[in-house]
Amino acid sequence: MHAVQSPLATASPAAGAAAPARHTAVLAITCLALATVVAAMSSLNVALPAIARETHADQSQLSWIIDAYSLVFAALLLPAGALGDRFGRRRALLAGLTVFGAGSALAMTTTSPDALIAVRALLGVGAALVMPATLATITSTFPRERRAGAVSVWAAVAGASAVVGVLISGSLLQEWSWRSVFLLNVVLAGLAVAGVVARVPESAEPQQPPLDVLGALLVATGLGVLVYSIIEAPQHGWTSPATLGGAGLGLLVLIGFVAWELRTGHPLLDPRLFRNRRFAAGTASIALQFFAFFGFLFVLMQYLQLVRGDSALTAAVSMLPMAATLVPGSRLSPLLGARLGVRRPWVAGLVLAATGLGLFSRVDGDTPYWQLAGILVVLGAGLGLAMPPATTAITDALPATQQAVGSAMNDLARELGGALGIAVLGSILTAGYRSHLTLPDLPAQAADAARSSLGAAAAMGGPVLDHARTAFVAGLQEALLGGAATLLLAAVAVALLLRRRSSER
Repeated sequence: MHAVQSPLATASPAAGAAAPARHTAVLAITCLALATVVAAMSSLNVALPAIARETHADQSQLSWIIDAYSLVFAALLLPAGALGDRFGRRRALLAGLTVFGAGSALAMTTTSPDALIAVRALLGVGAALVMPATLATITSTFPRERRAGAVSVWAAVAGASAVVGVLISGSLLQEWSWRSVFLLNVVLAGLAVAGVVARVPESAEPQQPPLDVLGALLVATGLGVLVYSIIEAPQHGWTSPATLGGAGLGLLVLIGFVAWELRTGHPLLDPRLFRNRRFAAGTASIALQFFAFFGFLFVLMQYLQLVRGDSALTAAVSMLPMAATLVPGSRLSPLLGARLGVRRPWVAGLVLAATGLGLFSRVDGDTPYWQLAGILVVLGAGLGLAMPPATTAITDALPATQQAVGSAMNDLARELGGALGIAVLGSILTAGYRSHLTLPDLPAQAADAARSSLGAAAAMGGPVLDHARTAFVAGLQEALLGGAATLLLAAVAVALLLRRRSSER
């Protein structure tokens, strides 16, 4: 297979002198497109209390409003990445950004939680076309000696965009309704489209094998059933036949996907790639990092607004200490890796991030903000150190002809980890909240409404809200302990997979 050469690869000597500037423009535009779709995963978290009040969404529906986007995003990443490789990554960027912008405009007109869930799923379709095309464009445009630096910028943007999206959304919510968050999506998508049209070259591999349609259907179905079962578990019970049967069916379909991928001549994702230790370590680490990160953001925004009573803007600004260390940590990580070997800063970052979540699991409604800020600094520094080596391990583990596969796998690990993190940690939070909430003197109908979400309890005020806040904190502590354990698991996995000295070369 031979990739179609971009104008950058065939430029004249004079144009070649301008290559660094062109590379910078391509990096800036692709990172804007990346930030647009990544921020959409987190930016709506700050609006959840307002959405719950206006649409009367319960806690499960709030999880779906966030996760419908992430789940469709993850399920379609591999086939969407393959389409971008075949027909052109620039075309994929333009198509995906158009769908994303149009869907965001439609979301501004919704009035019910179910409609909002459906539109968020549509946004996931657009995002699936955009994200793999961003990293594939960077790796196909930049020369190898500059690729690690460009990928570190990409990883920093991917991590920081979640925090920046929350901050901008909080600012918008200070003056306007939650629909302004979707207006932001429309504006960012429009700017990214203009940049892609003006400066991003086309790159493609038209000699691609036939698309693995059955594999795409199997992975989408398996992930959908699994995540649905996890999100609905607090409603049905974690040990109920519906939960266990649904989770078992989802896992069975995913096992069938792996079996099919091993048999077919043109797999969507070849499971044999995981024999490469660096590839396996990078994939596992990225998935588990974003599992903890996006699950944390989902529960944190509700804690700050509904337990501490912060405004949307104050809650968003409260996240700045994490961004202040995440971005520098992402830039420092490649330098430490070059000096100490990739394994040490990578594992240290994961342990540091796990420590941050473990400390956060001890907070309550009266914890002073300076303590929260200190914990966020620790968490951001850990994630900043751990994200770039994981992404670089995936892309560097594969030859140039398989960079698209590496890009898609990196994106899939991020989105799947994020979707599962929101589902699992959100469900742990919901189950803990309901189990710790006791309202013996409240009529059954009012008690059921209070148990549906903290937002509903907040509308009742008084003693009900006090009990609900205490119960929510108990559920939050359990959820964040689960997130900390996940990051420690990632640290152990990376340490074991890269234990050979040759792995650091």
